[in-house]
Amino acid sequence: MKAEPQKEHAWLQQLVGEWESEMTCSMGPDQPSSTTKGKESVRSLGGLWTVGDGGGEAPDGSHCTTLMTLGFDPAKGRFVGTFVASMMSMIWHYEGSLEADGKTLTLETEGPSMAGDGSMSKYRDIITFLSPDHRTLTSKMPGENGDWTEFMTTHYRRKA
Repeated sequence: MKAEPQKEHAWLQQLVGEWESEMTCSMGPDQPSSTTKGKESVRSLGGLWTVGDGGGEAPDGSHCTTLMTLGFDPAKGRFVGTFVASMMSMIWHYEGSLEADGKTLTLETEGPSMAGDGSMSKYRDIITFLSPDHRTLTSKMPGENGDWTEFMTTHYRRKA
């Protein structure tokens, strides 16, 4: 069974390369925001998947490593992927779609609520290409009024 790359797979290939990152996040409305730096190396897996191996400083000052996979499932007509990090025991499963602007991939997932009460919450990770060498990853969660509230933004700049 040989899968042929679709146009959605080609879109993902622009992630391939070496990146430096700067993340700003706030872990709650009463928490100050923090800024940390990191790196990510993204490779292609057969032209069908991207595998992003990242690392850097976590908001608490410790070092963390991350691994993100992204692909496209033609049967579902959706982008799919996973995310794991060295500071958490959960694997996050993504499903999403490309926005009409052709620059923004919105990924939906579910994970532990930041309320710390053991409940689950929905999240959105949004990848936006501002240029071929500059992209953002913005993470959002539902706020008290149901609107999506941003709690983290990472700027990735391609290494020269």
